[in-house]
Amino acid sequence: MKRKTKKFEVTMIISRAPVRITFAGGDTDIKSYYEKNEGFLIACGINKYTTVILNRGYYDYTHLKYSQEEKVNDIYEIKHNIFRECLYYYGKWKTWHKPEPIEIVSMADYPVGCGLGTSGSFTVALIKGLLEYHNKPDDVCPKDQRTVAEHACYIEIDVLKEPIGKQDQYASAFGGINSYTFHKDGYVEVKPVKVDPVELNKRLLLFDTLIPRKSSDVLTNQVKEMEAGGEVLDKLNKVKTMAKVTQGLLEHGKFDMWGDLLNSYWNTRKTFSNKISNPKIDEAYELARKNGALGGKLQGAGGGGFLMFYAREKHHESIIKALERLGLKHMPFEFDFKGVHSYTIQ
Repeated sequence: MKRKTKKFEVTMIISRAPVRITFAGGDTDIKSYYEKNEGFLIACGINKYTTVILNRGYYDYTHLKYSQEEKVNDIYEIKHNIFRECLYYYGKWKTWHKPEPIEIVSMADYPVGCGLGTSGSFTVALIKGLLEYHNKPDDVCPKDQRTVAEHACYIEIDVLKEPIGKQDQYASAFGGINSYTFHKDGYVEVKPVKVDPVELNKRLLLFDTLIPRKSSDVLTNQVKEMEAGGEVLDKLNKVKTMAKVTQGLLEHGKFDMWGDLLNSYWNTRKTFSNKISNPKIDEAYELARKNGALGGKLQGAGGGGFLMFYAREKHHESIIKALERLGLKHMPFEFDFKGVHSYTIQ
């Protein structure tokens, strides 16, 4: 008689996904642009993460812990939009409302609404965790980086109708320093930028402006203008060209030339909308320039969040002191090359 072996069941998954910084080409990843013109940008993952822990629950309900806490007996009772839709679409219970006993905890290394693609990072980490937790074979349910990125785009863009692009989800899923080409049919081509990450990291600074913002506040009107064509479309074509020049400069080690280009890039980006910058951001930017920064840009759609600057290492101390006196917070970082990843505990 053959001995029956107990089927392996996952009891806990720890999933992590990095946030991202963008060097150039932002907003060309939005569908209303790339489906007509093809988008292109340079972005990279950094070592600030969303961590999601999924554990088999003891009680017969779903227990969610993030900045708030939810205990629900029905999927549709979940208030957190991304949690609700991910659990509905990628859980075991697609045909009924009652959730299985599961506890999910989300933690972050960053502030909310900071322009580092945090929503995309959270969605990527959650979907990766759910796919691993349910332990289906890869041929039935792939769990690779591209699949997770596309699933995250589907939830945020198609289901929740957020006016965003695909870069946050892809940069979080893949990590690294990459160029992303957004083809007209929606396919995203990912290619590593051949640059020395250590030398590049030595020249970059990140500062939290401590101004929270919502990307949708800036992007909604911009998307409408983009769909209508005209001036915004011309400006996006220009920043896409700058992104391609950025790749060439980085791959040829011409870092200072890229620093100068960043200044031109930021001045172009500010013309997109009066919501992209504000007096405090302008003051911080000019102060950094006076203390040795060649250029910089605000991360995300604008209005607040993190400012990234390019400066030679000898100027870093004076820039940090000047901006911290102004009320900004310096956040050291390194590049992340793992992308989304998970650990299984039986």
